[in-house]
Amino acid sequence: MIDLYYWPTPNGHKITIFLEEAGLTYKIIPVDIGKGDQFKPDFLKISPNNRMPAIVDQNAEGGPLSIFESGAILLYLAEKTGQFLPKDMRAKYQVLQWLFWQVGGLGPMMGQANHFTRYASEIDEGCDHSYGRERYQNETRRLFGVMDRQLADHQFLAGEYSIADIASWPWARAYKNYDFDIADWPNLKRWHQTMKARPAVRRAIDIGLGINPPQDKLSEEAKKNLFGAGQKR
Repeated sequence: MIDLYYWPTPNGHKITIFLEEAGLTYKIIPVDIGKGDQFKPDFLKISPNNRMPAIVDQNAEGGPLSIFESGAILLYLAEKTGQFLPKDMRAKYQVLQWLFWQVGGLGPMMGQANHFTRYASEIDEGCDHSYGRERYQNETRRLFGVMDRQLADHQFLAGEYSIADIASWPWARAYKNYDFDIADWPNLKRWHQTMKARPAVRRAIDIGLGINPPQDKLSEEAKKNLFGAGQKR
């Protein structure tokens, strides 16, 4: 049994997609980041960086094993199950370099772009956030271009379907948040639609919608816990 500490964000979706694809038995423990659940002492014992997702593998060799950080979780689960990560060294490192590319680039840059595009002006009224918005949107466009070129002659990012795709798609699917036209990247568009059509991916997204349906506006409490004083706990 895998205990999954989860909230339906792109990083959270990575893990539910993998678990659904692999057919593993798991239990979701919601971590409502808008209400500050990520700062609770019991959760910090599992995820000291006060970020979800995190897992506890109750059936790990030697006893329960807790892991935080989405990239580390995907790598652990892939090695545990023998799925979505090739054993051949060259193929394996094709996957890992794209996994680390997502963790170190696509995710952080899109997260910043999302913040400056959707929230910064509302949180800090009267301040001109155009530089931050342009900076991170441009970097997201550049990274989309990197993906598009890779996908021109690869069905998936590292050739075969892997944890690199599972990590990248929940972020890339948010292109509409920035008023991007995905048709500008035809290979990325093809990959996005292929991923979206996978039954396990659809199930994972539906799970998230059931836990936290889309909201038009963040509450003041959520803003504090996500962006403000609550982050300093």
